[in-house]
Amino acid sequence: MTDSRPAAVLLVGGMVFDGDPASASRPASVAVRDGRILAVGPEAEVRGLAGPGTRVVDLAGRLLTPGFQDTHVHPILAASMDRRLNVLHERTLDGTLEAIRAYAVAHPEDEWVTGWGWNADLFDGGLPTREQLDAVVPDRPALIHRGDGHAAWANSLAITAAGLDDDGTGRPVADPPGGRVERDADGRAAGVLQEWATDLVERLIPEPDVESLQRDLVAGQRALLEVGITAWQDASVLEADQQAYERAEAAGELLGTVVGALRWDHRRGMEQVAELVARRARSRGSRFRPTSVKIMVDGVVDGSLTAAMIDPYLDADGSVSDNSGDTYFEPTQLDEIVAALTAEGFQTHFHVIGDRAVRLALDALERAAAAHPERVDAAGRLTTRPILSHVQVVHPDDRARFARVGAVVSAQPLWANCEDVQTELTIPFLGDERTTWQYPFASLQRAGAVLAGGSDWPVSTPDPVQAIHVAVNRSLHGEDRPALGPDEAITLAQGLAAYTSGAAWANGLDDVAGRILPGYVADLAVVDRDLFAVPAEEIGAARVVQTWLGGVVVHGEE
Repeated sequence: MTDSRPAAVLLVGGMVFDGDPASASRPASVAVRDGRILAVGPEAEVRGLAGPGTRVVDLAGRLLTPGFQDTHVHPILAASMDRRLNVLHERTLDGTLEAIRAYAVAHPEDEWVTGWGWNADLFDGGLPTREQLDAVVPDRPALIHRGDGHAAWANSLAITAAGLDDDGTGRPVADPPGGRVERDADGRAAGVLQEWATDLVERLIPEPDVESLQRDLVAGQRALLEVGITAWQDASVLEADQQAYERAEAAGELLGTVVGALRWDHRRGMEQVAELVARRARSRGSRFRPTSVKIMVDGVVDGSLTAAMIDPYLDADGSVSDNSGDTYFEPTQLDEIVAALTAEGFQTHFHVIGDRAVRLALDALERAAAAHPERVDAAGRLTTRPILSHVQVVHPDDRARFARVGAVVSAQPLWANCEDVQTELTIPFLGDERTTWQYPFASLQRAGAVLAGGSDWPVSTPDPVQAIHVAVNRSLHGEDRPALGPDEAITLAQGLAAYTSGAAWANGLDDVAGRILPGYVADLAVVDRDLFAVPAEEIGAARVVQTWLGGVVVHGEE
């Protein structure tokens, strides 16, 4: 029986990008009813669906896109950092130290001074010292995470509390698996803890309660909605985070659609599989689905040189070093984990930065596909839609393997630029050839891989428009620097599709979201100008001015 009820909302007078990576914007109008798209077409046709109570919204030439999606983000952590000490946007050493000092003075009640965001390129060799932090926080232990979360900076009181210089026997504490305590010439902890060594101090800091995490989730969600993000994958969900999502959904506070990537603990064993299955079954809501598992395979390049490389890094003088980075698993271990999770129907979500880490993840996926034919399609691709996030350095021999096994590239395009962390802490240690292998988005797409956008917020801004600007230009908006690997730039339509239809595919929402088509949910973003009508170097000047969820405005003016 035909439903002849009128549309609830008409969006007219704008340009529409429908999520197709091969298309541009076009003049079109959209009708919405019952939270879904009823029709897309010429304004005269769509206006025929109006009734007496239909609300007509004039987009005034602005760009309407599907709601953006983020496939790798940490909104709870991001909001907690914004609520506390965050020095990510401090671009000088003096400004960083003063911000930390001022925060400590303003919060005398805090037993620990904790925070986020120091930039490695502001410090000699990328490594701040304990003495620098002692000078601004002399009275309490302090631990400040680096902007990428892969290292932390401790003062002397924190180092003493953790026993890093004396484990009780008069000897320095041993480095944990997958971590390193930076030490000075005398063997004392110098102040920086790399990778999993951060746990040596973090375990002394009281954990936030679930109520605090829930408040941070709601605040983080608000920030995502402000930049047009209507669905996301939380890339590291611990038990308390899952409870926060469940409580927020039960309270009607969770507005977006979320995939939770449950964290795999590399220090534990295969008993985790049954635990993760139970946690997945526990969350029965419609907005939060913990159907993915996050696996950390390696570290990072800049400031740590812990990303796993096929060939060794260079030393600062250009000679070949004896360091090829680290992986947190032996290949046989990773194979076993991935096969078991694939058998259970989980999406595996890998953190991979170096080319050896990328190769190990692809190897494990290919073996899982061979071991579990019930989880592959007719073309041999995994139906679990595994995600490889970051993919900073990809060996050319591995680019075609993504599409063959059905792996999605969760890209953080904002990083593909020549900022100081590249020119000072990355390129000199990779060398000329591997520098050209960084963030090969165009090559991966030509090889058939699905490209999905992500931010890794709070490591970088969650704003998709800024990331798309870099994906197209390979440089930050407003900066006069050389492009990083301009041959790997993608088109504007491909960049927008990465944050809409591509991300929807990665998040398992492609049948209901990520496109502007009849029957799809009316999760939409309005950008203040038609991006296809402006010069490429001005994409980053645009802003999201309105966000819709289910046909209702949740950000911006009505």
